[in-house]
Amino acid sequence: MAEEKKFEKKIKGLYVDPLIFTHKFVKGCDACICTGECCYYGVYTDKYEADKILAMKDKVIAAMDDSQIKDPDKWFEPPEEDEDFESGIAVGTQVYNGKCVFLDKIGYCTLQKMAMQEGIYKWEYKPFYCIIFPLVVYEGALTIDDDHLNRLHYCNKPENQPSTVFETCKDEIIHILGEDGYKELAEYREEYFKKLNEGKIEVKG
Repeated sequence: MAEEKKFEKKIKGLYVDPLIFTHKFVKGCDACICTGECCYYGVYTDKYEADKILAMKDKVIAAMDDSQIKDPDKWFEPPEEDEDFESGIAVGTQVYNGKCVFLDKIGYCTLQKMAMQEGIYKWEYKPFYCIIFPLVVYEGALTIDDDHLNRLHYCNKPENQPSTVFETCKDEIIHILGEDGYKELAEYREEYFKKLNEGKIEVKG
């Protein structure tokens, strides 16, 4: 994973790992192919996100299927301190039936499915780190969650990776940095490759 001291560019308070520009990834997420494999292990949420989900537990339970546990007391792990989260506290989602408690048997996120059924922003209820995968904020840097990516059977195969993370994850990057931040990142990408072609820098990672 990234360490902020390695990187020179900073956008919206986050250092940028140029690996985003070169790391290969699938062209687009399709849960029909992998049944949401990236969600099998659960995810860390900010405490405020976990509290938000628990506050609408009745609605979440109603949207779950028979493969999911409907006891809210078993949805989250004990909280722990983590400076990469807004509140400073991270809360992991539990794994049940070999998958995140919020993943249904088809491979869809119950939280995203709820928002889409309600006709609101698709990521309204979904935790930040679920939304941005394969990106991650680690020690103050926006980088690639290669530890998790390497565990996946579909997304980490070279034959399934025709694009780079930057090319594939525009919506996710905008969610993190905003439209203006994405534009600044795109400009930095051009600058980065110019320096790379001139031999002024070397590819890291």
